[in-house]
Amino acid sequence: MIDRLLLQPLTTLLSQHAAVGLLGPRQVGKTTLALAIAATRPAVYLDLETPSHLAKLAEPELYLAMQEDKLVILDEIQRLPGLFQTLRGLIDRGRQRGHRNGRFLVLGSASLELLRQSAESLAGRIVYVELGPFHLLEVGGPSGASDRLWLRGGFPDSFLAESESASLEWRQAFIRTYLERDIPQLGPRLPAETLRRFWTMLAHLQGEPLNAARLATGLGVSGQTVGRYLDLLVDLLLVRRLSPWAANIGKRLVRSPKIYVRDSGLVHALLGIPDLDALLGHPVVGSSWEGFTIEMLIAVAPQGTAAYYYRTAAGAEIDLLLVLPGNRLWAIEIKRSLAPKPAKGFHQACADLNPAARYVVFPGAERFPVSPQVEAIGLCELAAILHAS
Repeated sequence: MIDRLLLQPLTTLLSQHAAVGLLGPRQVGKTTLALAIAATRPAVYLDLETPSHLAKLAEPELYLAMQEDKLVILDEIQRLPGLFQTLRGLIDRGRQRGHRNGRFLVLGSASLELLRQSAESLAGRIVYVELGPFHLLEVGGPSGASDRLWLRGGFPDSFLAESESASLEWRQAFIRTYLERDIPQLGPRLPAETLRRFWTMLAHLQGEPLNAARLATGLGVSGQTVGRYLDLLVDLLLVRRLSPWAANIGKRLVRSPKIYVRDSGLVHALLGIPDLDALLGHPVVGSSWEGFTIEMLIAVAPQGTAAYYYRTAAGAEIDLLLVLPGNRLWAIEIKRSLAPKPAKGFHQACADLNPAARYVVFPGAERFPVSPQVEAIGLCELAAILHAS
């Protein structure tokens, strides 16, 4: 079993808040992490997709009040949105009696919908944290772990599969299950085949600024439908909209978000890439590694870090601009080359923004200056530095 770095921060949050929400896509390890916490204290676990567990909540206020001395874990909470109002009453009554924090840990796989459902009911009573797939600081180990993580992605069953073919088979089944079962359960039925084509198009266009008209033409749907599909995949934490930096600096800035399929293993499954040799010869290799790098760095960044990209009409560009706590700017150029050299546009962008740190991240293990203010650094080392910041 691979230890998750979120275990300690999540435990701390439970000591500080009555309710904590753990968000992440399906099969990412939320339940395993929650049960690891449950093993350290009196707890009760309820999976809201299991009929026998749901039956216990026929009278939720009565049942949950009986568990006052335990941590109650509610898995797939979006299945029972009306429960948030009950939790509010129980938390408020507990506060009046001076009861402890750490009463509820709710797990959900649809972030925006879950936040909408709980915003009014649990405002000021719950804090959210996201669990993503495995990242570099968790898998560590042999030198090939980084390439394995890039190829297979970080979903535990995919990363830990016995072979490349077994990993690919798992990811293909994961995609099929989302399209045929999970997404239809969230609301109005969407055509699974059209949504698959859309998801695959995003994989082909990994890291490009959103062009809704182009996607709509390719799918034969309206721009509004494209927006609805994209919102859904973002909400399910499967796609990232990387927003452009939008400060008023007197420059003409590109305003469209960049779109990334968040897990690199899903990118490769959608494109039918079976192994590392095929990936290295595929046209998507550079953009796939860029998306992988961005996800790895965002995953380990300090709590409260915001992520953007920066691009002007004149060609100044930063692949990843991190705003760390204290308003510290880190400018990161991503190069899949063992002789990395920042582009002219990166230097122009740094002149515009004057970031505190400037890096060119690449697949190697060395660290060396490429200009007086810019360092080339390996992804693993930069992830460790960022995590400690």
